Order: sequence, then structure tokens, then C-alpha cells
Amino acid sequence: MKRSAAEAVIIGDGLVTLREIVAVARENARVKLSREKSFQERIRRSEAMLHRAIQEGVPVYAVSTGFGKSCGKRLKRDQIRKHRGANPIPFHGCGTGEPLSIEATRAAMLCRLICLSKGYSGISLGLLKRLIAFLNHGITPVVPCEGSVGASGDLTPMSYVAAALTGEREVFYRGKRMSGAEALTLAGLAPYAFAPKEAISMINGTSTMTGIAALAVERAERILDAAVCATSLTVHALKGKALHFHPTIGEAKPFPGQIDVALRLSELLHTKEMNGDLESQTRETLQDPYSVRCAPQIIGVLYDALIWIGQWVETEANSANDNPIFDPETGQPLMSGNFYGGHMAFAMDALKAALASVADMSDRQMALLVDPHLSRGLPADLVRVTGEDFVFHHGFKAMSLSTSALTAEALKLTMPAASFSRSTESHNQDKVSMGTIAARDAERICTLTERVLAIHLLAASQGCEIRGNLDSRPQLHVLIGRIRTFSKALMEDREMDADIERLARAIAGSNLFG
Repeated sequence: MKRSAAEAVIIGDGLVTLREIVAVARENARVKLSREKSFQERIRRSEAMLHRAIQEGVPVYAVSTGFGKSCGKRLKRDQIRKHRGANPIPFHGCGTGEPLSIEATRAAMLCRLICLSKGYSGISLGLLKRLIAFLNHGITPVVPCEGSVGASGDLTPMSYVAAALTGEREVFYRGKRMSGAEALTLAGLAPYAFAPKEAISMINGTSTMTGIAALAVERAERILDAAVCATSLTVHALKGKALHFHPTIGEAKPFPGQIDVALRLSELLHTKEMNGDLESQTRETLQDPYSVRCAPQIIGVLYDALIWIGQWVETEANSANDNPIFDPETGQPLMSGNFYGGHMAFAMDALKAALASVADMSDRQMALLVDPHLSRGLPADLVRVTGEDFVFHHGFKAMSLSTSALTAEALKLTMPAASFSRSTESHNQDKVSMGTIAARDAERICTLTERVLAIHLLAASQGCEIRGNLDSRPQLHVLIGRIRTFSKALMEDREMDADIERLARAIAGSNLFG
């Protein structure tokens, strides 16, 4: 999605779309706080509710109490004023693993900003403005990827975001990794001082898993496009049957995804004049193998799943997933469980399965292309060298091994993360979502599937060039031309890792196949 330099994402009364989350995370779109009086009054009214509860001695979790199982402990009013409430940030600084990507962290920061802007959290406009300043300056906290069970939300990863606002821990800024304090100095910002409840509001929610999920949904849409294109090339290379994608088939089984994928395949395979050499006419090729013939039914599952998955992620991103929250009518503090990431866990576990199924389909099509017993006349491993030197070249032999390895890893990761709930924190958090692990798995499967499809696209292009007759299908001719800007035809054996990665990145980050 392209945005003009003047276009900004407004945080206020309206819905923030998945496209806008991606624009901020990936394209550094600017973020602005709404100037609507109704919005700003809502934030101030919620903040006043918190201070009234403190003044009246009403217990407010994590403000006048301890955390989690320690909620029976109480702070006095003067302790709250002196220490600005209890602080959960230091002891949650126990994350492990490599940092989340800058894009994922920016998406998480925006999701937290949206959550806190809903007017249920009792926080100040100052905290919203500080999050916006970090996003617009390009200051990105270093957030270890491991350590969240997804309830009470993303406590550990979001503690790194919260700490960075105060100048603690580390950030990425101006292309370097540095201390939060140094980045604040360079950006001309003072360390932020949390008001009561602001520290817990920064960490007690689903923002990390939701940010990762938003990016995974966008990548999955591009993967779907690439899978359709790779399949169309495979049909041509194998002299397969375009009739498998006849519209009546979709009318008989009217799933929107199946219908859309079949239509797109038919359009890519369209020819004004049917050439007898385009499709195999032997008896045994009356029907193509399932990985080709059933492509609309396979890829269509991902298409249809993305509709509801995208809606769920957008709903989660635009929710008040904090704890506690305040009833806007009465000011009553409500201690509940909106931080629980069950919807994100289920959505990402489903996305994992749909993506890995596409990877599996792609790997099976790849196997057809390289096997001379199945490819209907293509040379073994798509080797293009002929004559005596044929024996010294191996074409796509090793790359077909790679697609199998990548696919196996993707399939292994489809085990539902939500099924591994563990009782934690002295059995206070006795049922947890594992939503962040599910989202990270989905992110990894996106990467694996992009690489499978990159190899598949290269192999299918080579198969089409060997087969010929591309003038009969001009859209495929154009498609192969685009692919060749990333990798020239494989005439003699050469290292292909850089070619694969270039094309995989194009699948992930461009509309090349859309």
C-alpha cells in the first residue's frame, strides 16, 4: 500500500485498519493524535476516573495493589503518589532470544497506542504523545522475541517498549543499536515519567502478538498471489488442463476463495487461439495430479481464511485489551481478562495451517516439474544443457531438495500453539493463550513459504521456457519477464541462494505477483 508523504494515520475515534498498521510498521507512515474534542475529553475523563478511585481508596489492580498473585498487597495513597504506582517493568526485563524485527515492534507499538486511545485505561494524553513521538522519530525498542505466554498479554516483550520510553534498555535508531538514553538525547526528548497505571497499561495486553499478526496477514495475501502465479506457470510447463478451472466447478461448490483462485488461473492461462501443443492429449493425462488440479480448492482455503483472520486481527488491534479498565459511565474499575490473546492464538494457528498447506502444494508441483517420469517430456531437473555436457549439470535437483526441507519445517510448525497452555505465576495465570508464540510461528511459516514459492517460480519459469508456446499465453510471458529481473534462466549450474532470496523478498514486500 502506497501513501503520500502528507497522509498520516490518525489515532482517535475511528478504526485503524490493517493496511494502516502495515503502513506505519513497514513504510514509516506518520502517526497523529486526533484533535477532536470528544476524543481528548474521553482520555481525560478516563484519567480522572483513575485518580478519583485512588483518592477514594478503591482498590485498583496494579496501581494500589501488587501484581498477579500478589494482588492482595496494598499501597497507601502517599505511596502511590510518591512512586507513581507500582512498577512492573523492571522485573519483566527477562526476555530471551533474538530481537523482533523493527517492523514487528513498530506494529506492536502502534497496536498499544490504539488500545490506550480507546478511553478505558485511565492513562494520560502524554503517554499517547510519547508513543507517537517514538514512531515518528523512528526510535524502535530492542524487544527479545521470547518470553510471552499471551496472558496477561505480552508482559515481557512490551516491558521493553515501556522501558525505552523512559530512556532505559536499548533501541534501534538512525541505523544503530544504542541505549535508550542516548536515543532520547539525539531525538531531543526527555525521559518519560509514567503516571499511576501507565506502566501496567503499557504491558498488560495483546499488542505484540497483534502487531506480528497484522504483518503476517499482509504477507499471507502476497503469498497467495505468488502461489496462483506459480501454479499457472506449472500448468503451462506440464501441458496441464485449463479446464480444471472452469467456472461451473466453482458454481457447484461456491466458496469465494475457490472461485477467485480459479478465475485468476483461467485469466493467466487465457489464450485467444487454442494451440494443440498447449495441453497433453494422452489418455493418462485426462486429469492433472491433485496439487495442480485442486489448486483453487487448496489456495482458496487461505483466501477464505484471510477474510475472517483479517477481521479478527483488526478487531483485536482496535480493542481495549488492557486490565484493569474503567466503566466510562460510572468510573468503576473493572478487573477482567481482555489481555487474553485467545482470538489471536486461534487465528494465527489457523493461518499457519493454511500457509503450510500452500507450501506443501507448491513443493508437490515442484516435484512434478523436476521428475522426468511425471513432467510430460521436460528434461530431468529442468536441465537445459544438451549433448555430452548434460551429465555434468544438475539444474533444479538440489533446489527441489530445498523446497522439501522448507516445506517440512513449515508443516512441523503447524502444531497449534494454543494447545500448549501452561499454568504459570503461582497458578494465577493458570490458562494462557500462547498467542504470541502462534503469531511468531505464523511469521516463520510466511518466510518458509515465500522461499518455497521463490524456488517454485524459478523452476516453473524454466519449465515454461523449455516447453515454449509462451506467445500463446501472453500473461505468462509477461510474468516470466518479471521473474527474470530477479534471476536469469539457469543454463549451467551455478549458486542460486542469492536469486532465491531476492525473489522471496519480492514476494514478501512487493506487488510483483498481485
